[in-house]
Amino acid sequence: MRKITKAGVKRRLGMYGMRGRLALAEMIETGDFPGRGRNTPVTDFRRWVRSFDGRRDEGFPQEWRTDRRLPFANPARVAVVMHVFYPELVDEIVSYLENIPVEFDLLVTNSSGREISADRFRCRSGKLNNVAVLKADNHGRDIFPLVQLVNAGFLDPYELLIKVHTKKSAWRAGHAALAGDGESWKRELLGGLLGSKERVTEILQAFACDPHLGMLTVEGNIVGAEHWGGDRRNVAELLKRLQMTPGNPKDLQFPAGSMYVARGFAVQGLRALCLNKEDFESEAGQIDGTTAHALERMMGILTLEAGLKLGDTSDLRPAEDDSWKRFALNAERVSRAVTVPFYLPQFHPNRENDRWWGKGFTEWTNVTRAKPVFLGHHQPGLPSELGYYDLRLDSVRDAQQSLAAEHGIAGFMYYYYWFSGKRLLNLPIERLRSSDTETPFCFMWANENWTRSWDGRDADVIMGQDYSAVPAEEFIDDILEFLLDRRYLRLNGKAVLAVYRPAQIPDFAGVVARWREKARAAGAGELLILAVEVAKQFDGLGAGWDEPGVDGTLMFPPHNLTWDGVSMQKMRPDRRFRGRFLSYRKIAARAIRKIWALDPRQYPGVMVNFDNTARRQWKSDIWWGSNPYTFHRWLLACVDSVADRDAADRLVFVNAWNEWAEGAVLEPTARYGRTYLQAVRNVLWS
Repeated sequence: MRKITKAGVKRRLGMYGMRGRLALAEMIETGDFPGRGRNTPVTDFRRWVRSFDGRRDEGFPQEWRTDRRLPFANPARVAVVMHVFYPELVDEIVSYLENIPVEFDLLVTNSSGREISADRFRCRSGKLNNVAVLKADNHGRDIFPLVQLVNAGFLDPYELLIKVHTKKSAWRAGHAALAGDGESWKRELLGGLLGSKERVTEILQAFACDPHLGMLTVEGNIVGAEHWGGDRRNVAELLKRLQMTPGNPKDLQFPAGSMYVARGFAVQGLRALCLNKEDFESEAGQIDGTTAHALERMMGILTLEAGLKLGDTSDLRPAEDDSWKRFALNAERVSRAVTVPFYLPQFHPNRENDRWWGKGFTEWTNVTRAKPVFLGHHQPGLPSELGYYDLRLDSVRDAQQSLAAEHGIAGFMYYYYWFSGKRLLNLPIERLRSSDTETPFCFMWANENWTRSWDGRDADVIMGQDYSAVPAEEFIDDILEFLLDRRYLRLNGKAVLAVYRPAQIPDFAGVVARWREKARAAGAGELLILAVEVAKQFDGLGAGWDEPGVDGTLMFPPHNLTWDGVSMQKMRPDRRFRGRFLSYRKIAARAIRKIWALDPRQYPGVMVNFDNTARRQWKSDIWWGSNPYTFHRWLLACVDSVADRDAADRLVFVNAWNEWAEGAVLEPTARYGRTYLQAVRNVLWS
């Protein structure tokens, strides 16, 4: 094989103009030329893009699938994750677990090469709820076994995770910057986190009382930039998988020693990295510069990105009440907000779509035909546990409701399509109304034109609104049967009803007044009428939103926020692309600033993502930078912003539950699993 040189690469790339020069600059910066495999880390982003096929059936031992103990049928809210390499240290760690004052599950990954019975982990305290010992390869130290538990979904149920491992760290005795030896460090970590029942109670109390506490370790063990070692490149490559770029390297903070107590989501979110065995180096006694070391540092980076903070035991105070008992197995859960995602009903065939787009068309038709636009662009987006569902089936709505309730979601706001007296895409909500599925729901009247370009504008309309044919005031007559349903979502007794494009409706103030009169007369009670915050060009109400007599507004990102562009040249966009690349990180930051200035009658909202490649392919709008951790930070700020309102008025919206063709998807996906739902649960039940 002919050797590929830097000069040869330069000559070849020079043929491709600016794109070639940019690619060459990247190669020079990283030292990663074709044929120079010795400089390419196992975490290399391009390697991952080539190998990742979008499935979530890898990343943990396949024999775990047949373990009948897992997932546990009755999980606790707290789990201890223990990795065992030195089995002679097991009994010592088990003695510390005696101090946990609430029920907990124990998941043990064993790479010692010896059989270890589950009976060895039984605690005299009686608080051990479930235990499973799983065989693991000696690969990726204690970090890859943790990731495998995440990938398998075995850590999904837990609100708090306590991570420990059989630690010796003989290298520490000769370390220039760290005092002490491995034995004393192990005792310091275990004793600081689990040394007494009082200490564990203080830790539980700290998490119960501070929703922003994300990860806690022992005093002095949160270290910084002086401990980057040889891990910066691996971290940068892994962050690309989350559409993140490294921040200032001087800002690094992480819990050293890989023993800590964490919010479940801080660890569960690692599923979004789609790690597997090939991402970790073979074991060779390395003390730095591996994927495992990079992930140890990333635990701090990602926790902070989620809007959470790192703490240590110096901040702990004696528990003054019983708040810590909220982590007990059967304690009542109290949600911090009423959280409602938007719900798209276009996942079933209907006569109109058959005529306009071809027989059998559903939203899945758009979703599955999308093609990637740039390096690492995850298209097409694919479902996981719910599959390519059909909303004609009650079983689908039952499964969606179970997922929503399990993660603290209060109900769905259905897009309701009504064109001059005609319902469209109405089958799912009618089936829900006639079923026993206990799904709270409300409506947004999606009163925009339907167009072939999927943008709601006035060009190429295939179904338009005509208020002269049937007055808008008759809309309320059409939905009265739903308003009278006991499951219709109400706040302070008022039925929640939103209007997408209110300024499009003639005499909107008069229409609102007549809606209220008709609802009262029909026995549906009072309405909470909300105008969706969209720009004037989309028929939004603007600053005078309260003039037509509405009760408030709701945020519907990305509408009515500044759209900031982002350079994507390093991600090699397809030359056919004529759309827009926009910054999710910047729109999140702008939205977070905006929500703190909202009137109490305005309700904040957050978007999972926006990427309508499935609908517009080469002319799409794509927000780069969306990931579960940044989404968590945005949602956390929304919930914080309504915390001083009455409990029944803490309403937050999410775009969306299942907008698959726009990339706004809370329900489980092949790419992210349940991580977005886990972000919601963590914010609401923290």
